[in-house]
Amino acid sequence: MFDVVVIGAGHAGIEASLAACRMGMNTLLITGNIDTIAQMSCNPAIGGLAKGHLVREIDALGGQMGRTIDDTGIHFKMLNRSKGAAVWAPRAQADKKMYQLKMKEILEKEKNLSIIQDVVKKIEAENGDVTAVITERDMRHETKTVVICTGTFLKGLIHIGAYQQKSGRLADFSSEYLSDSLRELGLDVKRLKTGTPQRLNGDTIDFSKCEMQKPDERIEPFSFLTNRNTHTFMKQIPCWITYTNQRTHEIIRNNMHRSPLYSGVIKGVGPRYCPSIEDKVKRFAEKERHQLFLEPEGLNTNEYYINGFSSSLPEEVQLEMVHSIAGLENVHVMRPAYAVEYDFVPPTQLKSSYETKTVRGLFHAGQINGTSGYEEAAAQGLMAGINAARKVQGKDPIIIQRSEGYMGVLSDDLVTKGAEEPYRMFTSRAEHRLVLRQDNADLRLMKYGLEAGLVSRDRFEMMEEKYRHIDQYIGELKSRSIVVTDEVKKAIGNDDADIHNIKGKITIEKLIKRQGVDLKKVMQAVEGDFDEDLLSIAEMEIKYEGYIRKDNERIERVKRMDEKVIPDTIDYLSISAMKREAREKLFKIRPQTVGQAMRISGVDPADISILLVHIESIRRNTEK
Repeated sequence: MFDVVVIGAGHAGIEASLAACRMGMNTLLITGNIDTIAQMSCNPAIGGLAKGHLVREIDALGGQMGRTIDDTGIHFKMLNRSKGAAVWAPRAQADKKMYQLKMKEILEKEKNLSIIQDVVKKIEAENGDVTAVITERDMRHETKTVVICTGTFLKGLIHIGAYQQKSGRLADFSSEYLSDSLRELGLDVKRLKTGTPQRLNGDTIDFSKCEMQKPDERIEPFSFLTNRNTHTFMKQIPCWITYTNQRTHEIIRNNMHRSPLYSGVIKGVGPRYCPSIEDKVKRFAEKERHQLFLEPEGLNTNEYYINGFSSSLPEEVQLEMVHSIAGLENVHVMRPAYAVEYDFVPPTQLKSSYETKTVRGLFHAGQINGTSGYEEAAAQGLMAGINAARKVQGKDPIIIQRSEGYMGVLSDDLVTKGAEEPYRMFTSRAEHRLVLRQDNADLRLMKYGLEAGLVSRDRFEMMEEKYRHIDQYIGELKSRSIVVTDEVKKAIGNDDADIHNIKGKITIEKLIKRQGVDLKKVMQAVEGDFDEDLLSIAEMEIKYEGYIRKDNERIERVKRMDEKVIPDTIDYLSISAMKREAREKLFKIRPQTVGQAMRISGVDPADISILLVHIESIRRNTEK
């Protein structure tokens, strides 16, 4: 008998199984191919816009992804440096094979974790509770909870022009029976589509025709445990930029009828925000070119990934397309681009804990919930693993609120809005993004990692000491003054800086709140040594102090609604005063709190007012 069984060893399955076994659960990880544990099926990178925030949050909770990319990253870059601090985002190219092998090694060393190679075909349940999983080899594994992390493998079907292959990843396998078992359990199952571009032999790329993109000189690690000054990072290498052109677009337009995406062969809905090149050419016909990134897949391979060039066109058309691009005229394509269709379970059927509403003890994480991306999957896997373990322990689930983290935005969006197309995390989805910065994820979420048992007391106290030091530093900056001479103005500002009318003394706090003033330059002008990491956090807290205060006030108002629980027994369809659309949406989604109900499309403030009156009526009747 296992406490937790995790199905699938992609990025969601890894975090789920590690969380469960590190919380003391007897855990079984079942994967169709042990050699592809942690495989990066698409781009060989971790992080990016909003995704980097998720990785930092995973790390703050005690997850593994941030630590592993720090060990295996070959091109670190902080994105959006030119914009506001709320949207800065760490990203790193991984040595794809090293990342995979490192994760496999970590899993194999866990004492409470067993790993077997098999494919699950059925989930058994009795009286609404999970009891066991059955594999295609007819092995039965009894368990108290199950976390399904199957990625694109549920009835996976690959398309390359007219060619089709039953597989969740090219040259891999397809799980043909599990989604049927989920239907039998009463879950609705639908279809989505995603895709991936070609892989090229780097020795055949003419980089002289491409633009070099260098990694950052100063590496910003993902994990709060990684000491930049003592950590041994891998060799850092560049990425490259090239572009499609009118010839490329002409080839695509001439062959559009051969794309299974446009010929009607593919039924699943594709990702709006990561479209195929066919989609780009059709939807943005006015564009003369589209930017492509050539990304190395590792230090010991010549393979390069063409970021932005996914396709499902026939292979001979793909070759013609690729060879029309500057720098790729004579390139050797090692692996073709392809589209993949797969089954998913619309996530409105989940609780915020990632447990299904239909079957107790059954949790879903990753692409089965309609999401895309390694980071989104890992975040869900971590929370599903934590909450599966806590269910076995007889404890309430840990639920991260929208105001506390991008992980909270992710789960709340999924359970209240669903996923009609592959869901991807963006900073714009987080209404409190000024508070939810990538640099302060440890302050926001490490308490939950401590509560779950994935963060040690020593690590937590180190975090508290760090922020005590930052608070002290901010206090000093607020009280310390500087004489702004012409020499100082020249040292701390730029042509656009709002410093030209300053005369005499001014506190450093007031100075850095001015447009175009950099705290690092100010401190360089007045003193020699300082901690650059702490300096940047202090600067953000001071510069955005007023906005952060207002945001925290909004958070408190919303929090009161998120704490107002809706009774499980409520009959939405009988609330005649509420408009029909609202009743149907609330009946289908069954939100757990009034805050969640407020965020469901089609439910307006008048409906919420009626709901609150109904909840109060139920409370009074219960107390009689």
